[in-house]
Amino acid sequence: MNQEIMWLDWSGLHVTPWKLIGYLGALMFGGRWVVQFFASRRAGKPVIPRVFWYMSLVGAAMTLSYFLFSAKQDSVGVLQNLFPTFTAAYSLYLDIRHRGWHRDRAGH
Repeated sequence: MNQEIMWLDWSGLHVTPWKLIGYLGALMFGGRWVVQFFASRRAGKPVIPRVFWYMSLVGAAMTLSYFLFSAKQDSVGVLQNLFPTFTAAYSLYLDIRHRGWHRDRAGH
């Protein structure tokens, strides 16, 4: 997983499968704010849809995996992503417990 992806060699970028996981995790973690923006705009007030917590959990877990298991093995990155992973998991748990499993479906 730490070997360079050769078909991206033309780009001049040194990309490994672990870097792709890290990039996707960072995009997912950052993209959750776009989701929150549109949900709030639609509702006309600040809201946090459940998909925000899913994106937080998956994005933080992916970037945490990158820093734990890639050749990078950066303790700063681990610490930076460890807390958001647990916070997102706990927030998702609370959201499901408080509002029920199917709260985002029509009619619920």
